Order: sequence, then structure tokens, then C-alpha cells
Amino acid sequence: MLRSLILLALSLALLVLLFFAAFVPSAQGPGHEFVTAWGGPGDGPGEFDDPTGIAVTAEEVFVADARNGRIQVFDHAGRFRRQFGTPGAAPGELGRPMNLSLHADELYVADYFNDRIQVFAFDGTPLRTLGEAGDGPGRFDAPGGVDVATDGDVIVADFYHHRVQRLAPDGSFVRQWGHTGKSGSAAGEFGYPTDVAVADDGRFYVADGYNDRVQAFGPDGDFLTMWGGPFARNVHGPFNGWFATVTGIAVGPAGRVFVADFYNDRIQVFSAEGDFLGAFGETGQGPGRFRHPIAMDVSPDGSVFVADFGNERIHKWRPAAPGP
Repeated sequence: MLRSLILLALSLALLVLLFFAAFVPSAQGPGHEFVTAWGGPGDGPGEFDDPTGIAVTAEEVFVADARNGRIQVFDHAGRFRRQFGTPGAAPGELGRPMNLSLHADELYVADYFNDRIQVFAFDGTPLRTLGEAGDGPGRFDAPGGVDVATDGDVIVADFYHHRVQRLAPDGSFVRQWGHTGKSGSAAGEFGYPTDVAVADDGRFYVADGYNDRVQAFGPDGDFLTMWGGPFARNVHGPFNGWFATVTGIAVGPAGRVFVADFYNDRIQVFSAEGDFLGAFGETGQGPGRFRHPIAMDVSPDGSVFVADFGNERIHKWRPAAPGP
């Protein structure tokens, strides 16, 4: 009897080891280290009420301050510079702005409650609007994320429609991925997509939010790969390479893909092909801790700026120096 129990325990231990070897990768490289954070709850300059999106230039940090209906702009040290937008639905007004993107000296805002993409000059001047409410081509139901391809086409995560749309620069419809109004977990299907990020080589990545995974597509729109948990089929968890709701995605230097792992309170980092490289952050309120990081962007020098949704603040991290 004792021998049988020992064999059973050894068998279970072996299965666990095999499981982790197959589905839980190890970190590679030195990772990231915390630099600073700023913000707190409120509606004054430098305060936030649900920061939900972030976009970074070589000098400035743009933050979607969702429930305050505005965009706030800071330098890389967190010093407030300016703000624009007020709550509302008129041009230049914002209804829960979400993920942000920068292209050709313009800021693209996923205007979630207003079912549109708004484009601003960096000084806050409203330039144009793309899309409107509806389920037809070029229309949205709560767009959560946006990015711009090298040819100027605009790629949008259309949250409640469970699809990703590509629009020409003038807003005319080009194509879509996913089935309108129908969620799915097969390749090329989505379950409440939250964000998109375009790499320099034209491939783009989709934060497939409630499917707990990332999907990658080529410059021609063909499906390439997907990752997140066993077989990337809507299995969530706390392990390396797994997710518990994906809410933001960004491409950094060397094509590395940064992913906001919302309920796991961390940012995970992958190669362009989806190989796990590392993660940073943990649950809490102290320095370097998150309460539901929702979005991030990477500056040209490799610094990572994170919107810490639950703590109402912004973090700055930098690549850690290699060990001896």
C-alpha cells in the first residue's frame, strides 16, 4: 500500500513537472526595474480618475484620464505639462477615452463611449473623427484600442462587436477580422478585443481581452500565431506566459511585445514570435506594485510607462542592467 502511494505521488509530481515544462516557460534576460510613479485620485492636474491608456514620445507621456474625460500630458519624469478634452460627445470632447496611439505627430484616441476614434494634434487641437456608432463596416460599439499602420491605415479593436477593423486614413472601411457580434476562441476570432499594436515590419498584435491571449497577424492580415495559456484557447492563470484578461499591448525596441496582464497585476514581455521573455510588477500599492495595470507604452530609450488603473497613477520602469 505504501509503495503504491509513493509511486502515485511520484507519478503526480512527474506530471506536474511535465506540465510546467510544456506550458510554463522560464524568464530570459535581466528584466525591468522600477524608476518612479506619479498621480493619485482626483481631477486636478496630475491626478486621475481611471487612467486607461498611455502613449509616449521621446519627450512626453500622454495619458487617457477616462472618467475625467481628458488627456493629460507629462514629461518623462512625471511633471505635468498640459491637458485637453472635457467630458462630452461633441468634437474634441471625450467619453471614457481608452487606449492611445501616436502617428505622424498626431494622437489617436479610442473614444469608447462615443463609439469613434478621435485624432488630435499634440497641443490638443481636434483634427478629425473616424467612425460612429453601429454594427456596419467602419462603425463601432465601444472601441477599446487603436494603432496606425505604416501606410496610415487605422486598426481598431471593436470591443463589443468582437472584431478588429482596418480603416483607410479617411475612415473608409478596408477589412475586418472576427465575426461581428459573435465571440469565439479559434484563430482569428475574438472575445472582447481591447487593444492593437503595429510593429515596424507591418505585423500587428491584438490584445484578445477576455480570451486571455494575444493574436498576431502579418502585414497582409493573415493570421500568424497566438499565445497565452495552454494552446491559447481561453485558459487563464497566473503562470509565466498565461494571462488573466489582456487589456493593453505595445511593441518596444527589437520588436518585443509588452502585454498588460490586468488581473495578474503585471506586465509580461514576449519576443515578436510570442516567446516569453519576462514579467515585472506584483500586486500592491507600494513602489513597483500594481492594482490592475491596464495599458503601457515604450519610449525610444526602452523605458516602459504603465497606467496603473486601480492605484490611479502612472509608473515608469527601465530595462535592468545585465548581471555580472
